[in-house]
Amino acid sequence: MSDNVLEIDIKNQVAVFTLNRPEIMNSFNFALLRALRTAVDEVRFNPEVRVVIITGSGEKAFCAGADLKERITLSPSEVKQFIYTIRTLFTDIESLNKPVIAAVNGVALGGGTELALSCDIRIASDTASLGLTEARLAIIPGAGGTQRLPRLVGIGKAKELILTGSRVNAREALEIGLVNKICEPSKLMEAAREMAAMICECGPIAVEQAKYAINAGMQTDIHTGMAIESNAYWITIPSEDRLEGLAAFREKRKPVYKGK
Repeated sequence: MSDNVLEIDIKNQVAVFTLNRPEIMNSFNFALLRALRTAVDEVRFNPEVRVVIITGSGEKAFCAGADLKERITLSPSEVKQFIYTIRTLFTDIESLNKPVIAAVNGVALGGGTELALSCDIRIASDTASLGLTEARLAIIPGAGGTQRLPRLVGIGKAKELILTGSRVNAREALEIGLVNKICEPSKLMEAAREMAAMICECGPIAVEQAKYAINAGMQTDIHTGMAIESNAYWITIPSEDRLEGLAAFREKRKPVYKGK
């Protein structure tokens, strides 16, 4: 089994994090959670990274959730520590100041689906399947699934999926809005990188503030949300990037944004 539980590749302003435990369907143990935590913390303050893509190693699985072989050895207090670690990690991914794309390359169960839910955009291979299956193990989703899934697909559908522990295939995931798009497995990373490249063409301050406004606004009433949007907009006004965008439009050229 590989000691390198998380592979990191950074190029063209995009960081790709690959969960690298294919022998056990890229399931989460403490080592992988901590490696992903370190990677997220590092890109947060890296101006050379504008978008993050998270995917899984191999063709079978994005992430099958918690490593149950490790879980069975944990004491109740260690299980609490695991749940706290994964929950706070996914919350930090959701609130990361850069867009995060989940490239779901296969099975995503339990914590794997919760990881995808914490990302901003989900692109899945047409062989993928997703589900919050924890109830079948007499537990509940513990890394945000009971909160993020209803907000994404609606309360009724979320209850159906969580209470039955059911999986959905890629086509149904697309139909219910669980994923943004699906594609052939061989084209998954190409599609994710194309999406990332489109985001990188935009002003990074604007992208950061737009993500913040959406996330914060969705947790409140529309009037408060409009105030959040207004405050986020004001941050973009004095930026050099905004002036560069106007100059590029006037000069009929592609803008060069620097995040300033």
